[in-house]
Amino acid sequence: MAPVATAENTSNGTSNGPVKPAKAAAPPLFNPFYSPNVDGNADDSDYEFAKYKPSFPDVKWEPLGDIAVSDRGLLADPEKKSLFAAASKVQHLTPALGTEISGIDLRQLSSAQKDELALLIAERGVVFFRDQEINIHEQLELAHHWGPLHKHATTPVPREPGLEEVHVVYNDGSRRPDPSAFSKIDLWHSDVSYELQPPGTTSLKVVSGPPYGGDTLWSSGYALYSSFSPGFQKYLEGLTAVHSAVAQADGARAAGHPVRREPVESVHPVVRVHPVTGWKAVYVNPGFTRRIVGLPKAESDAILNLLFRQIAENVDFQVRFHWEPNSIAIWDNRVVTHSATFDFWPHRRHALRATPHAERPTSVADYEAATGKVAKDRQLVIWEQQGLPLPKFDTTVARGYTD
Repeated sequence: MAPVATAENTSNGTSNGPVKPAKAAAPPLFNPFYSPNVDGNADDSDYEFAKYKPSFPDVKWEPLGDIAVSDRGLLADPEKKSLFAAASKVQHLTPALGTEISGIDLRQLSSAQKDELALLIAERGVVFFRDQEINIHEQLELAHHWGPLHKHATTPVPREPGLEEVHVVYNDGSRRPDPSAFSKIDLWHSDVSYELQPPGTTSLKVVSGPPYGGDTLWSSGYALYSSFSPGFQKYLEGLTAVHSAVAQADGARAAGHPVRREPVESVHPVVRVHPVTGWKAVYVNPGFTRRIVGLPKAESDAILNLLFRQIAENVDFQVRFHWEPNSIAIWDNRVVTHSATFDFWPHRRHALRATPHAERPTSVADYEAATGKVAKDRQLVIWEQQGLPLPKFDTTVARGYTD
């Protein structure tokens, strides 16, 4: 019933006059990042992948403990000869990140080729394949080669039993994206970075996509680190930040979905070192990073705002991928962030993700103390390999570029 104007009665039964109409409760806002979509009443009889549509089992899981991991990229041939020999084409898409490989069937990779692929992904951030017939069970098997598989606490799993380690990405015409619920920058994230041991080499296959739109963008944490002055790099290396699952759990509850494992918050270094490449990457993201530890709020907000805007807006750090049927992307969550474009409503976009755990993020200081090696700036390493002079930071010279 809609609210109506009333008169408030006093204790002696008299009225103190008319009052303003009561305000209706604001309708709930659903951020698609925190509150997954599910069309439970649709007729799926003619949908090929109905068994992989979202379900939200009401079960409870224990908190995650320490997980033993070993990075397969450490075993790889640095030249990746076996992997590249099997490919018909290897095409880098941008200088910062992104490579597309043609002519390889991911179902047929040898153990050595899987290790070399992990190394390539660690170096290039994300690698793309098209025309892959790999099914979700084979995708899980491939992902498990790279580490123990993560089970998500709130997002949907497929209807098919026994696939609790699969993360379902699903949107269709049943709920129109509400731009008042989120800004586009909020959608940039590194998957479940709030876990104590967040993911490493992660794969996503779109099983059903829109005729156009629904692209995914990735941004390089290596390139973001390299873009800053040495003094600011050093400053960031000494910081840690809080990554939180609370908003995602609250969003699940607001949408009426169960929370299978209670939300956690973890503190991770703002700059982490990849254990295989030894390169430094900025490790924060708008989706889950909440504050920098030990800084005044104004300073923390200013730094995170700078980092978040560079992630979302600096196109030099990004690659954009347009999905086709049987396309698959495999990326390293330790060194890239990503975001989908929500431009495809009312079309369906349905994807399946397999997400192996990696090591606990390692700071520059801890990496160098543990390995005796010096952590590197990726861009400087590449320039050295190319025989190019390294930049000198002369603040008296104005620089710019226009196109």
